[in-house]
Formats: sequence, structure tokens, C-alpha cells
Amino acid sequence: MENKESITEMMANKWKEVEEFRAENIDPFGHSFTRTHQISALLEQFKDLSIGESRSEEISITGRLMALRRHGKAIFGDLEDMSDKIQIYIQSNEIGEQSFRYFSKIDVGDILGISGIVFRTRTGEITVLVKKFTLLCKSIRSLPEKWHGLKDIEIRYRKRYLDLMVNPEVRDIFITRSRVIQSIRDFLNNKGFLEVETPIMQPIPGGATARPFITHHNTLNRDFYLRIAPELYLKRLLVGGFEKVYELSRNFRNEGISTRHNPEFTMLELYEAYGDYHTIMQITEELLIHVVKEVQGGLEIEYQGQKIDFTPPWKRIGMYEAIEKATGVQMSKINPEDFPLIIKKYNLEIKGIVSKGEIASELFERYVEPLLIQPTFVIDIPTELSPLSKQKKNNPELVERFELFISSMELANAFTELNDPKEQRRRFEEQVAKKEAGDMESHFMDEDYIEALEYGMPPAGGLGIGIDRLVMLLTNSISIKEVILFPQLKSKE
Repeated sequence: MENKESITEMMANKWKEVEEFRAENIDPFGHSFTRTHQISALLEQFKDLSIGESRSEEISITGRLMALRRHGKAIFGDLEDMSDKIQIYIQSNEIGEQSFRYFSKIDVGDILGISGIVFRTRTGEITVLVKKFTLLCKSIRSLPEKWHGLKDIEIRYRKRYLDLMVNPEVRDIFITRSRVIQSIRDFLNNKGFLEVETPIMQPIPGGATARPFITHHNTLNRDFYLRIAPELYLKRLLVGGFEKVYELSRNFRNEGISTRHNPEFTMLELYEAYGDYHTIMQITEELLIHVVKEVQGGLEIEYQGQKIDFTPPWKRIGMYEAIEKATGVQMSKINPEDFPLIIKKYNLEIKGIVSKGEIASELFERYVEPLLIQPTFVIDIPTELSPLSKQKKNNPELVERFELFISSMELANAFTELNDPKEQRRRFEEQVAKKEAGDMESHFMDEDYIEALEYGMPPAGGLGIGIDRLVMLLTNSISIKEVILFPQLKSKE
């Protein structure tokens, strides 16, 4: 990149050009412009032109000038809009000497409106012969040096507008993201689910084990929390009589930043009355197959060199069984006296209270997750790891819960919802005890939610899917920052 002195000098020259345009009664930060075509549509319409052939109909396009090649009384340039780019050709005898002189002050980065006719050059390139142009916005800063190769991750994330401007493949990622979200909405709406909105600022954070962000409301003179999950509010709606609800929610967790974690992220959460984790597994499989087909056109994708096959049915395996296969540890048979030996043997790092559930969680994360490449439902999770889930009838040590893993990445979490208010209170009390012992990610006590359960919540299944991770998979992105337009970053200082 240029040093600060050269940038300052270039900007000064640009501002001088602005004043020169104004002196000629040309607005360098123009107004609206009516176009007849997006560039991609223009290229499609005239794709059958023969070499040297032109069409008489006048068209109008808009875009940013991304390249200039001056040849005396003729200028070639590349104009790019959101859809594609096209070559433009400016001749002094076509637009007149005065307009050609004005164009000499046009630079790469400027935004233009172009009117002209379309022809195919001798080299076979579809080109617009410019009849007139309008300066719509003068760019005061030059595009990054070698703009087409902007690869500096720090600049790309901090100045996403530059990234989008000069790296078309990045725009494609976010177009795909939009298509993924629309596909999810279409599927769920067709299944009879109702999209709803629940509070982002909550008096008590709940629905997940995570550390919340705290904010203060001056008028009410009380602290609120940015939601870590919409779960407890969505389940209140089941109490109220809604039977199938979902929310595409922005959630906030005051935790670490990594290639798979951002403090602000997007989740799909849905709940269906009278279902359980088996019905939710079926919905999850159908939903993701629908999205993958619609966005990718088939059921096989490649992610970071791995072939992922979404063809159903997907594998299902119990968490304890998966741990035993990977490590040999028979979780169902170990006792507290075995804990120190297992922790030492497998080099586990457990914070706070040591329990069978925590040991299972650590063993699973370290030794099982890396093996889960193809879509796999890991089912039947330890109860102490799942304070909002219903226990299995024949084994209260486990709950009816599943996590979906693809390419070693947790993509979804779901369970049969706990609707026993007394048991829910007991589980909340366990979480409060953990919090008092220093676990900042444990649940708060939510008396209003317990009261809602006391009115009666139907049996239900619930699901959460990480949208950012799903888009990572479908765009072959290695970092979550690649699929979030403006990810959180450390301060430059």
C-alpha cells in the first residue's frame, strides 16, 4: 500500500479534479441515473453478436470503472456492476471533444452512467461504444494497489467495502448466504411454521450455556443482556398456543473469537409442539437437503478438500458409543473414582466441577469430533450438559438430544424439550450453583419461564442451526469471518 504522504497527495489531486468538474457545472457526486440493463443481462442479450457486428438500439448501464487503457483519441475501460463487468470504448469523435476532455479527468474507481450501443470487437469482446456518460460519483481515494489481488486479510475484514468492490468471489459468498436464508424460510413456511421475533435485550439471559453481554437501560435504570439464544421466549409461545414457530435470530455471546466463533452470529431456532428429537432429526435432514439442493444443485459438495455427501439417511450414533469407539472409555460404566485417572491419561482440561458429563464433553470434543466428516447425528447426551432437555425414559443419565456434525463442525443442536416445571427448577438451581462456583457460562434462574411451564407446555422438539457455519460449508470458506460481512476484530491498537 502507498505511504500516508502519497495518499494525501493523491487525494489532494482528486479534490482538485472535483473543483474542476464543478467549475464546468458538472456535479461530481451526481444524482439518479436510469439504466436499461444490468451488465450480466446485457451480456446475455447480445451474446450472439458476430465479430465486428453492432446493434443500433441504445442501452444504458451503470457501474464502477475498474480499469482504464488510454490510446490517444480512444479510451478503453472496464465497467463493473454487481452482476458482471463489460468493456467500454470512448472515442472523441463519438462523444465530442469537450466530453472527451471531461473524460480525461475520470479515474479508476469513479462511478459512471453510460449510454451507447453494443458491438463485438475484432478480438471477440462484447463492448459498449459510449455515446454519452454521466459522472455519478467521484472516487477520492484510489483503489488499493494491484486491487485485483487484494488478499491482506486484515484489510479485507476491516474494510469489507473494498473487499466486495475488488473481489467478485467475495460478493458471491454473500449472495449465496442470502439464498441460503431465503431457502430456509421457503421450506419452513411451506411446512406450516410461523416466523416470529423475540426480544434481543432480555432481563434474564437463557436458552444456552454462554456468557452474555451486559447493557444498561437508563430510563428503567436496570441492566439488560443481549440474547444468547431466543429459546425460552420461543417456548413461551408454545405455552401460548402456537404450535410451529421459528426465528432467524442475531445472538450475542461474550466469548472467544476463532475461525468458527464470532461474538455476534445468526441462528435458526425452531420449535414444533407434539414432536420430539426424532421428529426434529427428520425436519433437520429434510431442511438441509432442501437448502443444499437449491443452492448447490446437488447433494455432494466439497469442503476444504473433503467430499461431503448429503444423501439420506444420515448416520446416527450415541455420544457414549462414539466416545468408546474413539477412546475405549466406557462412559456408562465409569465412577467418580475413575475421573482423575481418565483426566490424566487423556490430558483433559476441565474447569470448575469435575463430573461425568464434563469428562464426556472433553473426550468427545478432542477425540470424536475430528472423525465426524459426513453428516452425523450424535444422539443421547449426558443430562448435566443439557439443562433444558427431557431425559430418556429408560436412562435418566442421558437426555433426548442430538448434535449434527459435518466436516468435524457442529452445525445443529436439538432436543426433546423439558416441560416439567419442577424438574426445570431443579436443573436451573444446579446451574445457579455452578455460576456461584465461578462458571460464568451457566444458566440464570428464570422464574417467569418456570411459571409459564406451570401453565402447561405441550411436548415439543426444538432445533438450533448455526447459519454462519452452514454458509461456511456451502461456500467452502475456512473461516467464519469470510461469511459475516462485518466480523468482530481486535482493535488496531
